Amino acid sequence: MADDRRFMTINMGPQHPATHGVLRIELELDGEIVVRATPFIGYLHRGVEKLAEVKTYHQALTLTDRLDYTAALSNNLAYCVAVERLLNLEVPKRGQYLRVILAELTRISAHLLWLGTHALDIGAMTVFFYTFREREFLTDIIELMTGSRLTPSFIRIGGLAKDAPEGFLEMVRSFVDKFPDRVKEYETLLTDNIIWRSRTKGVGSISGPDAVSFGVTGPVLRASGVNYDVRKAHPYSSYEDFDFEIPLGEAGDVFDRYSVLLREMLQSHRILDQAIDRLPKGAVNADAPQYLPPPKEDVSRDMAALIRHFKLMEESFKPPVGEAYGSIEGPKGELGFYLVSDGSNKPLRFRIRPPSMLNLGALPKMIVGRMVADVIAAIGSIDIVLGEIDR
Repeated sequence: MADDRRFMTINMGPQHPATHGVLRIELELDGEIVVRATPFIGYLHRGVEKLAEVKTYHQALTLTDRLDYTAALSNNLAYCVAVERLLNLEVPKRGQYLRVILAELTRISAHLLWLGTHALDIGAMTVFFYTFREREFLTDIIELMTGSRLTPSFIRIGGLAKDAPEGFLEMVRSFVDKFPDRVKEYETLLTDNIIWRSRTKGVGSISGPDAVSFGVTGPVLRASGVNYDVRKAHPYSSYEDFDFEIPLGEAGDVFDRYSVLLREMLQSHRILDQAIDRLPKGAVNADAPQYLPPPKEDVSRDMAALIRHFKLMEESFKPPVGEAYGSIEGPKGELGFYLVSDGSNKPLRFRIRPPSMLNLGALPKMIVGRMVADVIAAIGSIDIVLGEIDR
């Protein structure tokens, strides 16, 4: 007997507010049940990788801020790790610890943005105001350190733009002391809320083997029970010095991804607590004048420093011929940069491994067989940023 069901094809996005930017998903529906889903990307494409190949290594740094713009400092760090491996450059311990502090502040800030908007998508408005209360304070901390709130380009090749200013560590300590109680407030609003559970439990599930086959990383992968975190698997920036755990889920559904992200913020809090207490003395930048510009205060009073600064900013440096891959555990997952040097002052090849794009590839697996309303919950739970996907 012929199948006489009639399917309807609709577009969700690219202007739909719950598609988190300019994502379009073509849905084929049997009533309200999704039978096929095809994501379409590219509406925000800016050609970042090709742009970087006509810029010097210093100039390309500013492009990285505009990938996942909710976590610009993490993007800076991943790029700098790759360049430093190309140059065989070692950052001093104080610089590494300050990078960890900035990366974990950024992780919490990005997760707070995710939690507030994800809850808002599903219909829980109050959480948005709670999470942005903390996120605003974090943005103030980052502004004190970097002078910018969104795209600071502060983590530099070989270290940082400058050392921590007066009052920075005190502000971080103030945040660390208060944050666990704030997480309890989010949990009070959501975790045992019957509506939240009915919208997230058993929704958007993906198994561990399926997640691995799609190249999924980050909290989405760990919610499916796969214990992989770049900070533990391939430590960078002295993460091996810190004691922290990797939260895991079991069902790999929307609720597990929510639970993993909440617990991950508490582990970031734990790392921050240790990093502040153990912050070493000393320099924050590598002793490599052929790669790093002189301190700004020297430029204003020393002609030789001014000349060196000008030459580095104008001509940059020329790494040895070779290739390097550097990756970090960003808020969305493994963010990597692959660089190929031909010995000139510009990368021959500049390739980004964006976690959001690979995580998005698993979306059809999560939503086929579910209802249209579940598509919104699933998209929110994988925490995508289209600036990183389209590049």
